[in-house]
Amino acid sequence: MKRRLFFLVLLLCSGFLGNSCSKDENETIPYVYVNFYIQPNSTLYNKLNVVGGWEYLTGGYNGIVVFRLSQDEFVAYDRACPYDYKNGCRVDVESSNVTLIDSCCSSHFIYTDGSPYQGPVHVSLKYYKTSYDGNYLRITN
Repeated sequence: MKRRLFFLVLLLCSGFLGNSCSKDENETIPYVYVNFYIQPNSTLYNKLNVVGGWEYLTGGYNGIVVFRLSQDEFVAYDRACPYDYKNGCRVDVESSNVTLIDSCCSSHFIYTDGSPYQGPVHVSLKYYKTSYDGNYLRITN
């Protein structure tokens, strides 16, 4: 009986202690309501007028970045890095326009799907749903 109790206590403690040493990426970026429209072909969003273009937008937890993948396909991510979002760090588009980087922890992400490929982060960027009707792009969660 004492042996079972010992293993139960050990199991419970290892779960609590194991989680206490992990970085913020095991937590979710706080939910912020997102539901707005933009016209990506307007002069307000010049960079989104072309395939491969991108723009930073206000919204989400720490800003939003939108990429135009094709003439009628877009992706949108929160700029908060899952690894250290509590520090106010956010991802920026690198000069190559192909990847995003968090300058605080040096995590790199692929813009087509938000997945990490370098740095300490192991979680993808927070994704927002997009729908495009040829005129308006809706970004929502």
